[in-house]
Amino acid sequence: MPTRQVDESFADFAYRVLCDELIVLDIKPGEPLNDEVISRRLGVGRTPIREAMKRLEGDHLVVAYPRRGTFAAGVDITDLAEISEIRHLLEPAAAARAARMASPQLRQEIKEFAREVGELLPVMHSQRDLMRLDMRVHRMIYRATGSRHLEDVLIRYDNLATRIWSLVLEKLPPVSEHIAQHIELLECIAEGDSEAAARLTTKHVTDFENLIKAVL
Repeated sequence: MPTRQVDESFADFAYRVLCDELIVLDIKPGEPLNDEVISRRLGVGRTPIREAMKRLEGDHLVVAYPRRGTFAAGVDITDLAEISEIRHLLEPAAAARAARMASPQLRQEIKEFAREVGELLPVMHSQRDLMRLDMRVHRMIYRATGSRHLEDVLIRYDNLATRIWSLVLEKLPPVSEHIAQHIELLECIAEGDSEAAARLTTKHVTDFENLIKAVL
């Protein structure tokens, strides 16, 4: 179980843990989410749990039904085309903006993270761990855009895409090569090359869609 960060509210902690579990399908689609059970499991009061549930509902990760309760949202493979279309529009623009807008401190952080990704990939064999590394890269890029509104939208659609990825994860070949594309992308963003960042991101999103389609 992850631990709550010092500056993290109980609601934010509950949201972070539940969001991760929903994305990687540790909480299965259609599974009920009981706030009392979750409260005991996380050691968090029921009010923060309910706050987290509201946020998750807004993210389309859970569905609440009157008098029935709250359930993990289903994963519809047919959503892939629509999600991919939106990501094709937003992700390259976000990468280009990150290359233009990232602060010097953040550029250094991105360079160091690119090296970390290169070091982790040869020793990381779990498909689920690789998936979480991919999510970390995307979150870094979204943060570098400097736009909270754009970051929120990108995270929402990346979460939905990753749920589809999780659904077919065991059918996929090792995805380390797919994630290795991020190293050059992060380096381009750190160097301020917005055109290359947009081009590489377009390829990455296209490759992701093709990877999923190949096993459907």
